[in-house]
Amino acid sequence: MSTFGERLRVAMDERGPLCAGIDPHASLLRAWGYDDDAAGLERFTMTAVEALAGTVAAVKPQSAFFERHGSRGIAVLEKAVSAARQLGALVILDVKRGDIGSTAQAYADAYLDQSSPLAVDAITASPFLGVGSLDPMLDTAERHGAGVFALALTSNPEGPQVQHARTVDGATVAGTVLDALRSRNSGADPLGSFGAVVGATIGRTEEDLAINGPLLVPGIGAQGGAPDDVRRIFGSAVRNVLPSSSREILAVGPDAAELRDAARRANETFLELVP
Repeated sequence: MSTFGERLRVAMDERGPLCAGIDPHASLLRAWGYDDDAAGLERFTMTAVEALAGTVAAVKPQSAFFERHGSRGIAVLEKAVSAARQLGALVILDVKRGDIGSTAQAYADAYLDQSSPLAVDAITASPFLGVGSLDPMLDTAERHGAGVFALALTSNPEGPQVQHARTVDGATVAGTVLDALRSRNSGADPLGSFGAVVGATIGRTEEDLAINGPLLVPGIGAQGGAPDDVRRIFGSAVRNVLPSSSREILAVGPDAAELRDAARRANETFLELVP
């Protein structure tokens, strides 16, 4: 069984580093000429998946935009995940789950156990109930060849209040998260399966981002992040950066050729950063 890190390294080397976000906002559905209902959600999502999943390393559906449509929305998500994987893209489900004990294990079973109908290649998770609270997810991911991206340095303005806070031993909360991921990835080759979410608009950071794992970087494009920001923030770790762009790509839809062309342009921009 291959690990998520192994599969991601191959995908990034073959297809480029871009992760295409699939965020079916109500406003985007309307902009594409679709109703804001489950049928419109399905048309939007499958158009995006069929246009993008055959060309990018990974796609990242935002779970909340499917959950808002209830059980029919979750059914669309299941269909999209299956289709994206069949087209060769890795699927990172943006759920930002965080809990403890048996509830954390239930989330892990839902998304990371590959026998689940909602199984994906990796999820995003929140470590802010304590990094150890992620152990059920990390352990389950390891058993099933999946991955986890823990929030570390996010670009929302509220983030630093928690992430830059110092623990009793003087380390920042973000640094503690990064240290835990680095430990989990120790010895992995060519790339660990446990990554960090680091925003493209955080500015400079003193944290060590070399965790021998992938770095999921939202905030590219419409949110203001640019290639120069990525180069400055990540330095020698830039080869492991998975830049995520959603609105800038989806804004050109629903024409499939235009969606693919937007993704190709974004990918080429970031390929120039890879040594």
